[in-house]
Amino acid sequence: MIDIQFDSSTKVVIDTSHLGQAIAKTLDILKKPEMDITLRLIDDHEMHRLNLTFRGEDKTTDVLSFNQDFQDPETGQYYLGDILISVPKATVQAADHGHSLIDEITFLSIHGTLHLLGYDHYTEEEKAIMWPLQDKIFSQIRDLAEQG
Repeated sequence: MIDIQFDSSTKVVIDTSHLGQAIAKTLDILKKPEMDITLRLIDDHEMHRLNLTFRGEDKTTDVLSFNQDFQDPETGQYYLGDILISVPKATVQAADHGHSLIDEITFLSIHGTLHLLGYDHYTEEEKAIMWPLQDKIFSQIRDLAEQG
């Protein structure tokens, strides 16, 4: 199950059902079993606080992923982790990249899911794997959205 939580202080309207489908499709494309993931859409203040607390970075960022990697004893379902996306940061990046806010948040959802699955981009070798993969998945998801 993909649980999407939208911070009420973020005053933007977003079709969150599309985001759950994008995460599920990312898992499907990578041939991963169904897993529980929580996606939280938050403001810059909370993102800045979390980035400082967990990464030591005294600034906001666009997306953070927290791998949980456990089987829920109540449901028996595998809980992969949490993805947090700053809506204000995504809004700026969407304008910078020349696409819609939903496209940017979809892209960041894919990016966060890949992080939960162990992909990273700290080295050139990691970037050479992760970035083309996220672009490919994003293109496939956009193609599906346009078809249906």
